[in-house]
Amino acid sequence: MKALSGKIVGTKQKNTLIVEVERFFRHRIYEKRIKRTKRFHVHYDGEDKKLGEIVRFIPTRPISKLKRWKVVDTISSLEQIKEPKKVIATKEKRGAKRK
Repeated sequence: MKALSGKIVGTKQKNTLIVEVERFFRHRIYEKRIKRTKRFHVHYDGEDKKLGEIVRFIPTRPISKLKRWKVVDTISSLEQIKEPKKVIATKEKRGAKRK
């Protein structure tokens, strides 16, 4: 079975999560690294999931028109994801004398 993992971007539907998966590949001529994203409708029964959490999911029988995937587990929750600290850079004004 092929297991995928991605970030939750939608939780408004009942028993359904919308998960976005990113993949990278190199262009065959220019060799530039290219990012592609794809959204999957994933079936989920259980406690509420929040936007931004990373989940692992696997293929399953067709549940509806778009749902063919099922959540296996949560890889990281929002508490585990640490946001980088933002540093505000200040520029010196032109013409100001340094001491």
